[in-house]
Amino acid sequence: MIARLFAPCALLLTLVLALAAPARAEWPVREGDVTLRDVRFKSGETLAEVRLRYRLLGTEHRDAKGRIDNAVMVLHGTGGSGRNFLVPQFADELYGPGAPLDLARTLVILPDNIGHGASSKPSDGLRMKFPHYDYDDMVALQHRLLVEGLGVTKLRLILGTSMGCMHAFVWGETYPGFAERLAPFACNPVALAGRNRMWRKMAIDAIRADPAWNGGDYTSPPAMGVRAAANLLILAGINPLAAQAQAPTRAAADAALDVAFERARQFDANDALYFLDASRNYDPSPALEKIAVPVLWINSADDFINPPELGFQATLGPRMPRARTILIPASTETKGHGTHTWAKFWKADLAALLALPTIPPAR
Repeated sequence: MIARLFAPCALLLTLVLALAAPARAEWPVREGDVTLRDVRFKSGETLAEVRLRYRLLGTEHRDAKGRIDNAVMVLHGTGGSGRNFLVPQFADELYGPGAPLDLARTLVILPDNIGHGASSKPSDGLRMKFPHYDYDDMVALQHRLLVEGLGVTKLRLILGTSMGCMHAFVWGETYPGFAERLAPFACNPVALAGRNRMWRKMAIDAIRADPAWNGGDYTSPPAMGVRAAANLLILAGINPLAAQAQAPTRAAADAALDVAFERARQFDANDALYFLDASRNYDPSPALEKIAVPVLWINSADDFINPPELGFQATLGPRMPRARTILIPASTETKGHGTHTWAKFWKADLAALLALPTIPPAR
């Protein structure tokens, strides 16, 4: 009961999932690193080298010109890694025979973004001297990973969850047509303002206000700040209907919270400051018309981070000529913000997206 209640919270920013969910042995994963050199960030900061970890599943197929033509990239959320997409609720639904991302005919690419997982990040040693990357920088590095590191110059699909959802919108505008289809799940293509920015800043401020943080040069983790940030992450990801049904007493709720906190508190404080703030200047809304490929934009009605009351799907969806928007109704079975990684809720819609022609029919 307890694990069921708070597993969705792990998918909020995929923090807990990244730490707690083992890879499934039946999905053969190949891991590697690409080192990108002479990286300049929008801030003007530079790194001589950036290491990006990636995971591959499936087998590449090449067209008559020798180009890989069956690649799909799946992008994780804030604080997560490519390992997030090896959990049963995602992998077992999508990678098997006849499934939308059937590995017999699909090459699946799962990167760890800069600042995350086994890729270059502040906690590797630079701490607060690490370049202050943003989402545009992250997408540019994903592009270099594909083209320079893996030799991929076209994608059948980008599927992104939470932060990865926002990256999918940035991809659609920055590299039009590179991905033939986009599946952004659990985000909105607008500046992160209002409550969405507020809770992130609360978490950032809590870490910075802890005396043990010491400007990032801490000798032991700033436990009070990390606790406050972890609690905010848990609260923002929870489905209230499921929480009430699955933890109907004070004792059950307290026990569930203890389990969730023990998982969520394990992130590094400096890494968290960076990945929470990387969304600071995200705003694809002015140029949505550039996204002419088929889009499947899915949000869920129980998402604290992207509440349906804001109405963005209704107002912004029509600005993308081939976009389909879906709002998954809330229930005791949905997973709050983390519904994005439970493929049973949207697998059929993803299959329909992949069946669409990449070139719009002539009028």
